Amino acid sequence: MAGLKYMSGFGNEFASEDPRCPGSLPEGQNNPQVCPYGLYAEQLSGSAFTCPRSTNKRSWLYRILPSVRHKPFTPMSCGDLTENWNDVEPDPNQLRWKPFNIPKSSEIKVDFISGLHTVCGAGDSKSRNGITIHMYTCNTSMTDKCFQNADGDFLIVPQQGEILITTEFGKMMVEPNEICVIQQGMRFSVDVFGETRGYILEVFGAHFELPDLGPIGANGLANPRDFQTPVAWYEDRTVATGYTVVNKYQGKLFSCQQDFSPFNVVAWHGNYTPYKYNLENFMVINCVAFDHADPSIFTVLTAKSTRPGVAIADFVIFPPRWGVADHTFRPPYYHRNCMSEFMGLIKGHYEAKEEGFQPGGASLHSIMTPHGPDVDCFEKNSTAILKPERVAEGTMAFMFESSFSMAVTKWGLDTCHHLDKSYYECWEALQNHFNPNWKPN
Repeated sequence: MAGLKYMSGFGNEFASEDPRCPGSLPEGQNNPQVCPYGLYAEQLSGSAFTCPRSTNKRSWLYRILPSVRHKPFTPMSCGDLTENWNDVEPDPNQLRWKPFNIPKSSEIKVDFISGLHTVCGAGDSKSRNGITIHMYTCNTSMTDKCFQNADGDFLIVPQQGEILITTEFGKMMVEPNEICVIQQGMRFSVDVFGETRGYILEVFGAHFELPDLGPIGANGLANPRDFQTPVAWYEDRTVATGYTVVNKYQGKLFSCQQDFSPFNVVAWHGNYTPYKYNLENFMVINCVAFDHADPSIFTVLTAKSTRPGVAIADFVIFPPRWGVADHTFRPPYYHRNCMSEFMGLIKGHYEAKEEGFQPGGASLHSIMTPHGPDVDCFEKNSTAILKPERVAEGTMAFMFESSFSMAVTKWGLDTCHHLDKSYYECWEALQNHFNPNWKPN
């Protein structure tokens, strides 16, 4: 949207006030006896008060009315949103989904909340340790309604259709090939402009951070300066018919009513904010001599577990890049992994499976389930003349990788009717090339 402004940086200590109310940020303290313009001070904490300074997350919001002024929360229908991992029996097979349907607005109006569908996940929001993967498919903007996730962080990956996200911190326009993160407890509303689809990675008990670079050095991968945080924007709006706040709490949905817009924050400061990032800005690191590096070199964001080097979830992308490795089978190798790998495709054709894996679809390769390039990819790249070539031009695939052994929901296995039951066939024609009489050249 033209005119939207952002502040640059990842995890910065930001300060912003709506220019319509200059001086609305208190000076020298967080909680004055009387705030400028008669505002209320409210702190939003994303970490325990006693966390080390390097991991302490909080922001102070200066708002027209505090968020505590609302009617009681009452349960509401969860639709296809769930945290029940025992509805169906475990399935270790390679799974692939055709592009998920987006409902037609001429047939039914579906907004972001009612368009949430849980595909798979593991762990528990109550114990604050876990992961959930959702699809959103919607066609209608949220009206006088906002969403708050008390369970964890949402990493949103639009695939079709831009989304305008209004938050307590300001507005963000997020387009396909961009991502955004709405952290735990932040209220937001989603406007859409037609049929809209995307992926969501939800994590409990940790926040996303930039991966350590180690021997790479000070620069590379997703650079902090390319992350954008919205600037303060408020509306002083009474909603006589009732404004609905939807709260995701312990895996269930609840709603309450209030008579004013929650986006009434005139000014704020802190380091606990929503943010967005354009995947085109990713500085790709790759092999320039031989062999194939592990996909961890493409990590954009990570949510760390308590075990060093092991993530609750990594967000990994496979962007356009040069392939130059000599004497090397360049596509991803055949693999079994102690992590779960959920892949999605924003646009283009994924290099290891150019047919069958489509934008708006997905795949899941569970812990220790073998996977790798299909027959056509293997045969073509085993005999290809190796020269510098552009890989994944016009494509953006990504992976949600997790140390959790994820269970697939009933919706993902059955109700969605988009599971590709012929997926295994893409490897069926792999041939035995073994030659016991082989001699080196």
